[in-house]
Parts: sequence; C-alpha cells; structure tokens
Amino acid sequence: MEEQIKKKAARGSICDCKDCVLRELMFIHVPSSGSKYVCKSKVEIKFNKGENIISSGDEIKNMLCIKDGLIKIYNISKNNKEQIISIAKPYDFSYLINIFSNNYYKYNISAIEDSTICFISIDNIKKMVLENGSFAISLLNKLSVASDKIINNFLEINKRNLRGRVAYILLFFSKEIYKSSVFILPVSRKEIAELIDMTTENVIRIMSEFRIEDIIRIHTKEIEIKDFKRLEIIMEKG
Repeated sequence: MEEQIKKKAARGSICDCKDCVLRELMFIHVPSSGSKYVCKSKVEIKFNKGENIISSGDEIKNMLCIKDGLIKIYNISKNNKEQIISIAKPYDFSYLINIFSNNYYKYNISAIEDSTICFISIDNIKKMVLENGSFAISLLNKLSVASDKIINNFLEINKRNLRGRVAYILLFFSKEIYKSSVFILPVSRKEIAELIDMTTENVIRIMSEFRIEDIIRIHTKEIEIKDFKRLEIIMEKG
C-alpha cells in the first residue's frame, strides 16, 4: 500500500492545507503548529472512477479523508459476491470505522467517481489523540456518527419491500449525494442491488416500473425524479 501511495502521489496536485475544508473539520481543536505538522506528513492522491483505493488486508498506516468525489466501502464474500457496506461522500467519515479497531483493513474501498483522497499518517493521528483530548472527542464523535449512519441505513433498507428499497436509494442519491432532481447514477444496477440486498433483475424491473408510472425519467445513467411525492410515498409504505 505504501508503494502504491508513493507512485500515485506523483500524479496528484500539490496539497495546500491553508484553505482546506478538511483542516477545519478534522483539526479545529488542534493548534496551528500541530495541524501544520500533520499537513507536512500527508499525501493527496487523485483516483479515477473504478480505481481501487484500499484492499481488504492492507495494513492501516494512514487515515483517509475524502476531499471530493464519491467512494464505496464493500466486502467480498467467500462466493465472490460483492457486499456494499456504505457509499461515502466528502466529510462523511464512514470509511474510518475500522482504523482503530484493527491493524489491517477488513473491507475494500474504491472510487465510484473521480475522487481526491488525503492520506494522513495514522501514527500522527494517534499521537494527537493522546495529546489533545478535544481532538480525541471530536474524532470519536465523527466515528460514532459514521457508525450510526451505516446502521441506520441498513435498518431503513431492510424494513422496506422491494419497491420501497429502490425508492429509498434513488431519494438517497438525489437528496443526500447530489441535492438535485437530475443526477448521473454513479453505480451500476448490479451495485444498487448489492447495496439494497436485492437481485439485479428486480432493481431493473422496478426502475422500469417507476419510469412507466412517470415517477422517474431514465436516460442511460441519467436519472430525473419527476414526482418526489409519489416516490416518497412508495418509500414510506415500503
């Protein structure tokens, strides 16, 4: 993993922490001298859509922070089936849930849009946790919120019927990820099925039903939600 970071760092842009939003989010309780120390030790890398970022079994040497883009956190089962745990946008921090519980990643992370990731030395983060109680509490809060979000999404998806699940995920992309009624689906129908625990065939069928019912418009990967009210009713009744 370290060799991969070194190779890819060469293609990334120069990292400037001065005006970085992550600095405000992650290091608001850290003196400027401490945040400068972290900035000097971090590497910013751009990943293309579909590119692997972390593999299960990689040693945890860095904390990841998404500056822009979209990633998926997933596991691969023994029968080689992909199980998506979560989709994360910048500042979600759901990809941090494993960093203090183990020395090795238990899941995979890949980019589902072109993404910029900051790699910050985990040793430096642990040092700040030991030295700065406010930073430690802030980081614990972010990890707790991320864990709550993953659990809540799992419960929300699994309590719904098939149509409700598809409605839920379309509204998730529209409202939480893109904040628009028109968006490009960043994942395949197969990946949607993996995320909401359905078959690909059922996802395709239900999206087609929504199109026929004039609830959504589909043009290849572009989705337009034409009737939010009806889609929300389907989600709630599901």
